[in-house]
Amino acid sequence: MLEPFLGTWTLESSENFEAYLAQLGVPAAFRHLAALEKPRITIKAQGERVSIRTESSLKTTEISFRLGEVFDETTADNRKVKSTVTLDGGSLVHVQKWHGKETTIKRQIVNGKMVAKHAMNNVVSTRVYTKA
Repeated sequence: MLEPFLGTWTLESSENFEAYLAQLGVPAAFRHLAALEKPRITIKAQGERVSIRTESSLKTTEISFRLGEVFDETTADNRKVKSTVTLDGGSLVHVQKWHGKETTIKRQIVNGKMVAKHAMNNVVSTRVYTKA
């Protein structure tokens, strides 16, 4: 069920994000700046299409997709990836694949907040968002 995810969310807390960005290969200077950001995420649905817009002072990105279908994505750190977003047991699961690598962003609604777990190579970052 996508409805609980819809709306605008603001970052409330973040753990281990710099370490996660290091796993992605993000340069150290950019990792530090990105970790200080408090992005706003807006999730919308129109028919079968879903969009996720992420806004920060560093960069704004937006992806639009159909659940379960592979799509091309250019990430905030300029990786060109093949992405798939699915709904799995109440979780919105976003998988990015590139150059034999893979990362997963698993979003869940917990006590009215959106909890995003970013995982790669056994490194997990947890970011908690509140509805704006």
